[in-house]
Amino acid sequence: MKAIVLDLNGKTSGEVEVPAVFSTQLRPDLVKRMFWLVGSHHLQPKGRDPMAGERTTAETHNPPTGTGQSRIPRVKGERYSKSGLAAGVASVVKGRLPHPPRSEKVIHLGVNKKENRLATNSAIAFTANVDAVKARGHRVAKISLPMVVADDIETVEKTVELVSFLEKVELKDELQRVDSHVKRNSGKRRLRGRAYRTRVGPLIVVTNDRGVGKAAGGIPGVGVTRVESLSVLDLAPGGVPGRLTIWTESALSALGSKVKGVGS
Repeated sequence: MKAIVLDLNGKTSGEVEVPAVFSTQLRPDLVKRMFWLVGSHHLQPKGRDPMAGERTTAETHNPPTGTGQSRIPRVKGERYSKSGLAAGVASVVKGRLPHPPRSEKVIHLGVNKKENRLATNSAIAFTANVDAVKARGHRVAKISLPMVVADDIETVEKTVELVSFLEKVELKDELQRVDSHVKRNSGKRRLRGRAYRTRVGPLIVVTNDRGVGKAAGGIPGVGVTRVESLSVLDLAPGGVPGRLTIWTESALSALGSKVKGVGS
């Protein structure tokens, strides 16, 4: 099986042999499972100070009865704001949390290397499946998959040049689809730096990022990754395979020679 190679003007510049990895069995169940397992490796451990809410002199009366008060611990002392107030236990003002998150909790899930490799190879095969790509919502009516472009795209440094290339290869509708669905977040998401959310657009896979990554940063939904670091997180966002992927000619050849190591 061969794929057409496009130049920066959208014209055919030759053909290239498609690696055997694109013939891998399509396993959407495995891709979805591996997406959540590998995604857990990006979580940051968090926890509370073990002494939070317990730095207090509060004690229960001994004996705890006979004072006309509940048996909850109270701060010692007299004639200051906290004296006599409940403290050191859960469900009181400035008290400890009843079941706080602990940093020693295991949140990174184990991944079987062979299973991860098979899931990555299957996700790569999905990028050449027109039905799967359309099912994700990408607009690829006039595109043959897998989509391969010359290595010159790695040197594109300006966003306007990259947009021009994507329009020449019949992806103008795809860019409009992504750009028209940029939404503004509110609440905690916005306060924490996630001001906007956008749909997933094309992914450009390269061997060396010589400027195209910076150019793609100004286009909503467009991502750039190196073939050595390719994973299901890039190929199947949300655990749904079939992301529209643009391969450089050298990335495709590197994929064929190093397919066993991809995603491991």
